[in-house]
Amino acid sequence: MAEYMRINPSTMLCPTPVVLVSCGEKDRPENRNLVTVAWAGTVNSEPPMVSVSLRKERYSHGLISGSGEFVVNLVDEALAKATDFCGVRSGRDLDKAKELGLKLVPADGMETAPRVDGAPVSLSCRVRQVLPLGSHDMFLGEVTAVEVRKDLLDENGALHLEKAGLIAYSHGLYHRLGEVMGFFGWSVARPEVLEKRMKAIRV
Repeated sequence: MAEYMRINPSTMLCPTPVVLVSCGEKDRPENRNLVTVAWAGTVNSEPPMVSVSLRKERYSHGLISGSGEFVVNLVDEALAKATDFCGVRSGRDLDKAKELGLKLVPADGMETAPRVDGAPVSLSCRVRQVLPLGSHDMFLGEVTAVEVRKDLLDENGALHLEKAGLIAYSHGLYHRLGEVMGFFGWSVARPEVLEKRMKAIRV
């Protein structure tokens, strides 16, 4: 039997996705910002909804509250250093995109929030609800559009996100996602299906 030791209650749900959230000021679309979020998640499928949690004092909190929209940009290894930078610098003090040489472009369906050019996937979100939780407010966003980098699509239009080189966040550390172990339902797949699917994934 494994041995355990009790520690203080904490947000020890690891790993988590790490994303770049882009947003802007409602009446000043030129005022845009990027914020790193490790507390993001999927919350609903119909309609598709995601959440991001931000401290009230964060600059992006006010921008998202005012505009009612944000874009969740998935992060690959090429964006890893920029992602860390956007988590430790404030948009009140500098233009992060300009400082990092990142290009912000119009996001599908958004009036104010841009997306990060080069991100593997960008999810355009409209705020449906804000839940005050204590240290953070949770923004529940309905996903109104998804833009995918074309090199991640095969000839049939199927998305191969396993080839994006995504990173994750775990207890203060960034990690590369590793080798694919299986797919949804692989534990009960017939041997011939398992072989075919795993072969396609690893090509």
